[in-house]
Amino acid sequence: MDLTIHAFGKSDTGLIRKNNEDSFAVDIQAGFCTVADGMGGAAAGEIASSIFVETAAEIFSKHGSFSEELRVGHMQQAFITANQRILDHIKSNPDHAGMGCTAELLAITDEGFVLGHMGDSRTYRLRNGQLKLLTKDHSLVQDQLDQGIITPEQAAKHLQRNVILRAVGTTQNPSLDLVRGRTYPGDLFLLCSDGLTDMVSDETILQALRQYPRLPEAADVLIALAKDGGGKDNVTVVLMHIES
Repeated sequence: MDLTIHAFGKSDTGLIRKNNEDSFAVDIQAGFCTVADGMGGAAAGEIASSIFVETAAEIFSKHGSFSEELRVGHMQQAFITANQRILDHIKSNPDHAGMGCTAELLAITDEGFVLGHMGDSRTYRLRNGQLKLLTKDHSLVQDQLDQGIITPEQAAKHLQRNVILRAVGTTQNPSLDLVRGRTYPGDLFLLCSDGLTDMVSDETILQALRQYPRLPEAADVLIALAKDGGGKDNVTVVLMHIES
């Protein structure tokens, strides 16, 4: 694999929440990064997101191959295993019933990338100055948007915009969205929890990524923008940059 990868992640509790239920991991050597946003309140959300991130790290750090076929298998294994571990945790801890997490998991392959997505966290790609959303929210609001029931303007202010239709650890066999594509030198991937996208528009995210090419600085700026916008939720940002 003749690519150099740079990656950086940062998480912030925000201005309203007392604890941070987001988790993330970045492993350049293993060529993957992940963001998970816990649901279920108190400590339960934190546990769910950390179970997912730890499971993904365990699987991808253990397998050195970058072939697309094997990476897809590891991706599916990560979601299935984490899902079962969260369900098992709930069985042993009934007071944590209702916990789960959204998850983004990006793995670099020999020729491109594989992305696993579940929930309303998001993954974007910046290429040639254009920002593209690679995922589709598994949410009530997105469902209503798709059906033409509400407008994008109504969606932005919808009182139920945090109602998730699909998540890790909430049902026995949740459906996983898998996205595959080529990577090119200069590609920048952004994985983030909805604490960023609920507070900051795609246009503002694009401007920040264009203006601040250094990953730690870009992450700081995006989190600051989310907090300036109200900081109503935990906010987590992971950036992965592909060099030739």
